[in-house]
Amino acid sequence: MKNFENFAKILKEELVVAMGCTEPIAIAYCASLLKETLKNFPIKVDCFVSGNILKNVKSVIVPNTNKNVGIETAIAIGLLCGNAKDELEVIAKAKKEDIDKLDDFLKNTPISVNAKETTHTLYIELVGYYNNNVARVIIQDAHTNIYLIELNGKTLYKNLEKIKSKKIKIDKSILNVKDIFEFANVCDVDLVKKVLDRQIKYNMSIAKEGIKNNYGANIGKTLLKYAKNDIVNSCKAYASAASDARMNGCEMPVVINSGSGNQGITCSVPVVIYAKKTKKSKEDLYRALIISNLITIHIKNSIGKLSAFCGVVIAGVGAGAGIAYLEEKSFEAISHTIVNSLAIISGVVCDGAKSSCAAKISSSVEAGILGYFMYKDGNEFLSGEGIVKGDVETTIKAIGKLASIGMCELDKEIIHIMIDE
Repeated sequence: MKNFENFAKILKEELVVAMGCTEPIAIAYCASLLKETLKNFPIKVDCFVSGNILKNVKSVIVPNTNKNVGIETAIAIGLLCGNAKDELEVIAKAKKEDIDKLDDFLKNTPISVNAKETTHTLYIELVGYYNNNVARVIIQDAHTNIYLIELNGKTLYKNLEKIKSKKIKIDKSILNVKDIFEFANVCDVDLVKKVLDRQIKYNMSIAKEGIKNNYGANIGKTLLKYAKNDIVNSCKAYASAASDARMNGCEMPVVINSGSGNQGITCSVPVVIYAKKTKKSKEDLYRALIISNLITIHIKNSIGKLSAFCGVVIAGVGAGAGIAYLEEKSFEAISHTIVNSLAIISGVVCDGAKSSCAAKISSSVEAGILGYFMYKDGNEFLSGEGIVKGDVETTIKAIGKLASIGMCELDKEIIHIMIDE
C-alpha cells in the first residue's frame, strides 16, 4: 500500500508529548545533558543559539519556574531538575525544592547568551565549566536531536546518520495531499488510535483549562465573551485558549505537531470541537485528525522547522482540511480548502513564542474554516492570483519557497527588532 506504513510512522514520530513551549524545553533538555556530562552543576555556562531559538525563547514563560521567561531560566531549570530521559518532558517532574532554588542559582551562576551565525535554524550549544572540566553539548535541526557531546575536548557522542535514523526516521517528502487523503480513507485506525486518543485528551484538557482560568491575554475567553456563539467561534476560542495556557506557564502537557505545541493544538482542537458539535462518529474524527495532522506536517516540511513564517498558519490550514474531510470526505474539498486557506493567511510573521500566539491561532483557524466554506459555496482563488499556483501541491511548494527563501531577510530583521532593547 504505497508508503502508507510510513504515514502511520510519521504520525507516531511527530505527535509526541511536550510540557511547555518546545524551544525553551529543548534548551532545558540540552542543559540536563550538560549536567550529566559534567556529573555536577556547572559553575559557569556559555550558551550559543540560532536567531530563531533566541526569538522563540525570549518572551515565553518556562513551566515550573514561577513564571520566569528566557534562555537563562530554561538553562537553570534544566540543570536543577532536568531528566534527559524524559526529553521534551525534561522538567515535568520538577519538585518544589528545585524551583525554590532557581532565583539563587541564576544569581550565582554566570550564564552568557550569544547569537550564533549558523545555517541551522534550530541550533543550541551549551558549554559548561566545573573545576578543571569543560563539557559541550549541541542540539540541532530537531528539538531532541543530539549532534555532539564532548568532555574536555574528547568526543563522547557525535552523530550525523545514526541520530537521524533514530530521531528523524521518515523522510517527510513522501507526503502529498492525494496520498494523505487515500491513507485517511483506507488505514486501519487502530494503527494510530493510541496516539490520536492522547492528542485529543491532552490538547482538549489544556484548552478547557485555558477557558476556565486566566492566562496571558485570555484570547480564548475574550472570543467566547464577545463573538457569536457558533461553531466557528468555538473552534477558534478553544484552540486559542489552549495556547493562552501553554504560552503562559501552564504545566499541563500537549501533543505537538512538527515540533510545536501550538501547531499540535491548532491542527487538532478545532477538528475535535467541530466533530463534537456536528455529532460525527469517533471513526470520522480519527480519520479527520489523520488528515489535519499529516497536512500540517506536509506543508510545514516545505517551510522548515523554524522561520519567519508563523507555523500556526499551516496548522490552521490543516484544521480546515480536517473539517473539510469531516463534511465532504473528498479530495477535491480538501485540496480547495488548503489552497483557499493558504491564499487567505500566508505571510503572518513569527515573532517568537508568547501570548499573542493565541490570537494568531484564532486567525489561522478562521482562515482554515473559511477556506472550506468557500469551497462549499463553489468559490475559490484561481491559479495566477498572487501566490496561488496550478494545483494544491504546486501551491504548497510556492509557500515553502516564500517561507524558506523569501522571508530569510525578514526573519533577521524580526530578530534584530526583538533583541534591540
